[in-house]
Amino acid sequence: MTRGSEVRGRAREVVVVGARGLTLAVTGLAGSVTLFVLAVVSIVLVPLGIGILTTPWVLTGVRAFANARRIVAAEWCGVRIPAAYRPVPEGATPWSRCFLMLGDPATWRDLGWLLVDMTAGFVTALLPAALVFYPVEGFALALGLWRVFTDGTYVGWWYGFVPVSGQGTALLAGALAAVLLVAAFRLSPLLLRFHFQLTRSVLAPGEGELAERVRVLTETRRDAVDTSAAELRRIERDLHDGAQARLVAMGMDLGTVEALIEKDPAKARELLAQARRSSADALTELRDLVRGIHPPVLAERGLGDAVRALALRLPLATEVEVDLDGRADAPVESAAYFAVSEVLTNAVKHSGADRVWVDLHHADGLLRVAVTDNGRGGARIGAGSGLPGVERRLGTFDGVLAVSSPAGGPTMVTMEIPCALS
Repeated sequence: MTRGSEVRGRAREVVVVGARGLTLAVTGLAGSVTLFVLAVVSIVLVPLGIGILTTPWVLTGVRAFANARRIVAAEWCGVRIPAAYRPVPEGATPWSRCFLMLGDPATWRDLGWLLVDMTAGFVTALLPAALVFYPVEGFALALGLWRVFTDGTYVGWWYGFVPVSGQGTALLAGALAAVLLVAAFRLSPLLLRFHFQLTRSVLAPGEGELAERVRVLTETRRDAVDTSAAELRRIERDLHDGAQARLVAMGMDLGTVEALIEKDPAKARELLAQARRSSADALTELRDLVRGIHPPVLAERGLGDAVRALALRLPLATEVEVDLDGRADAPVESAAYFAVSEVLTNAVKHSGADRVWVDLHHADGLLRVAVTDNGRGGARIGAGSGLPGVERRLGTFDGVLAVSSPAGGPTMVTMEIPCALS
């Protein structure tokens, strides 16, 4: 690679970092201030009873906002910020949900982070953007923009600490802009990473992280065992009520055929046809049952092709983008497949969308899946959706689920599972 191409590549990286910093500063300040005010007001209203209803909703929004920052930190700078929220039972009453969430240490870490994010976080996100874009103003002043602010007889503008009153001082502003631009090439990526390290220092569990992690993993494993037991009961029930019943009926029909084959050949042929239909129906039910346990296309062709096959069966226009260099372990692939299936089912049933995008890729030791639809928005974990089940399924593999679904859409569900590809 030539020196020129290296410089151009570095310049593109720095500009991207500046744009990301500016995005974080603007959206972070607005989101942090809004959610912090809502959370404080809602918690204050708990003794009056109103807060018992509103606080779980607000804190769910705070968690979604924090999880979105976790995903951005991992994708943009490779900074992993673990989430250790205590699970809330799906059928819990508003009273239970409220006090379970308020009793979770992670809730108070989130609220503390909102304070940090609207102050120090805003500054550390804005600094890389300022280093990248502020020099543009200095160069513009040096090229003649100073004449808009002064006729050369008085100070008409300040660029940093340089008072611009004519062409000479405008050139000084341009020199300062050049210094800032050089600093941007050196410091902007480091400053953005520092922003996420600051976020991690507040959001990540502290000294009790190991104990908290063990507790979370114990609960997710227990959920997995309960889910597996329920799945086994479902399979047993489906076999008993479906294929087994058809096979028993088919055996009875064949016994009758043996008795009638000489006395009443026409009736025997009718029963044989019925037995053949029963065997075909039983085979179809067994195939559907197997597909529900582990789809053949997933076992044979991997997660990418299985998700593409899943998308082909949807009544919505669906685009699937896959970037996988290998295959994950079978349990991980199965968890990711059924998680995507549940999210797509939600999109079809509830979103009102006419288009869905699925992005599936592996980077930095993480399998990442993003499902986006252009529907009406308003999706959240709970509210009768299958997302809590998806969250528990991913939690079994130390994975996370984040939902971004503002009113009016679009809805983006992001899933991450730590794994290696082979």
